[in-house]
Amino acid sequence: MYQKKLKEKIRCPLEYGLHVFGGKWKARIICILAVKKTLRYSEMRKEMGNITDAVLAAALKELMADHMITRKSYDEIPPKVEYTLTEKGRSVVPILLSISQWAGAYQKEGSEDAVVQCQKCDYH
Repeated sequence: MYQKKLKEKIRCPLEYGLHVFGGKWKARIICILAVKKTLRYSEMRKEMGNITDAVLAAALKELMADHMITRKSYDEIPPKVEYTLTEKGRSVVPILLSISQWAGAYQKEGSEDAVVQCQKCDYH
């Protein structure tokens, strides 16, 4: 159902890319996993800062549906779940780096107040 709706809405490759890794949270999740490699949900929540559980869970679910991350569950008590980037997820990291470099160069043209150093994206 999710994939069918996705196909109906997206008309070009750029729209697809922006859907998959665009927005405030998805790019940040990819960025964090690029640096940390594997994180449990609680660790991800701490890294993300001011995200709600509902929004984080939804973003993770969408990234899994788009095959950007994998979720591995361990049969333990308490339950243990880990998230990692897939090959597809890792392939977007250089794109995000390019966007970050572009934004860093042109963000300065606007307001000085708008320039904020990303502390999570240590890969750039």
